[in-house]
Amino acid sequence: MTLASRAPIRFVEQRPLGRDLHFWFRATGFDRLPPARVEAPPASLVFDDGRYRRALREGRYRRREMFARLDGDHAVWPDGQRDRVDAVLLATGYRPNLPYLTDLGALNASGHPRQRRGLSLTHPGLGYLGLEWQRTPSSNTLRGVGTDAHRVVAALARHLRGTRPHARA
Repeated sequence: MTLASRAPIRFVEQRPLGRDLHFWFRATGFDRLPPARVEAPPASLVFDDGRYRRALREGRYRRREMFARLDGDHAVWPDGQRDRVDAVLLATGYRPNLPYLTDLGALNASGHPRQRRGLSLTHPGLGYLGLEWQRTPSSNTLRGVGTDAHRVVAALARHLRGTRPHARA
């Protein structure tokens, strides 16, 4: 399994002092600060209780620089290497930047993914997380993306097992 990202991943402890980070955001008032008062964090911050760092350290996945494009069922990396992929899950964040999907026809005229509830309408095995209004108004927030993630990952797993047609997901 490969995790492709634009920048190296920076892990942030999910439970400092034994409490979830979101508890501390609420307790300190950080959650209520206006966006203009908070410097945007790097896109590569990952809240982690230790399991993701451990999986990376143990070689259960490897981190690579973001692929340059998708070509059919292959990811094409910046160095030109091509790897066959069975599924791709794009955790897009607040402002999707998906130029590598243009040639696939996976984007509409506005550059937004052709998707329903986080699953590509054009390419089986292609899923999205973090899109605005993907499923609910909170889909592009930390609090809403978890529910979407469970649904999208379950649908991609069914796709990989071949147990359910993608169009019905």
